Amino acid sequence: MRTLPRHAARILGYGAVVTAAAALGGAGILLGQAQQARRTIPRAQAPPPRGDGRYGGKAGGEPLRLAVLGDSVAAGYGVAKPRQTPGALLAIGISRRLGRPVRLRRLAVVGSESRALALQVEAALETPPDLAVIVAGGNDVTHRVPVPVAVRHLVAAVRELRAAGAEVVVGTCPDLGTIRPIRPPLRWLARRWSRQLAAAQTVAVVEAGGWTVSLGDLLGPRFTAEPLRMFGQDRFHPSAEGYAAAAAAILPTALAALGAAGPTRAAAGIRSLPHAAVTASRHAGTEVSGASVGGRERGPAGRWAAIRTRVMSTIRPTDAVETQEVSQ
Repeated sequence: MRTLPRHAARILGYGAVVTAAAALGGAGILLGQAQQARRTIPRAQAPPPRGDGRYGGKAGGEPLRLAVLGDSVAAGYGVAKPRQTPGALLAIGISRRLGRPVRLRRLAVVGSESRALALQVEAALETPPDLAVIVAGGNDVTHRVPVPVAVRHLVAAVRELRAAGAEVVVGTCPDLGTIRPIRPPLRWLARRWSRQLAAAQTVAVVEAGGWTVSLGDLLGPRFTAEPLRMFGQDRFHPSAEGYAAAAAAILPTALAALGAAGPTRAAAGIRSLPHAAVTASRHAGTEVSGASVGGRERGPAGRWAAIRTRVMSTIRPTDAVETQEVSQ
């Protein structure tokens, strides 16, 4: 069976090649669905507002340095105002909880694959952050970048940031099977690829000393029940409210990484890291971090990991009006 034409087998408007689909059968159906998705989802037209600057103007003290790296979801593609971007929402949430200002640098770039993290990390380390939040993987899936390759670039970024003293939180690959313009069976493949990458990201990041939180179906009961409200006009990226939901899921883990852990909705369990990674990839909002049992970090099945679901904070775009020196 011949492979699909490279120029024709693109999904999600980002040029993903479905060369492996032919081996799974139904190549003609998959090709038609890929072409339809390409026509339906527009390409990015303009970068999102940056939102860089100081948040928490009423708080005193030295600002905590926050860097946001990754792809269009990290950047907030599709929103109109700086305060609607995930970075701004995280900055104001951290500032309110810690009672100190936060200085945000948004280095994420629309369309970035994980390999682009190297340049973003280089820029971030010009002024080393106290906390780095990374969201990456969606473009690796749509471009069919091999999982080991994508993970290698991510873990290199995490290790370099950790070596510079930063805490690192990674929002793992969202479940692209929730995107409405993608129809079955291509949707099923997208879901499988997304979860495989998310699980591999979790293992690698925790081994490198970072924390992960599963974005899964982008915090899906609401995204599934209210797609017109939670997704933006392109039906691929979140709306302002959708980004607020994603930031609300990441914020508790970011605070925990900074030593300001909040309450958990589900009690923490200790499992082998591979087991925890697979579980997290299937349940959005699940946090995974390193753990020890009896003073040992490893057991018969590998690294120990704590898996928990934290109580999400409520973050609204209007909360970010308490800002100073915010770039437009």
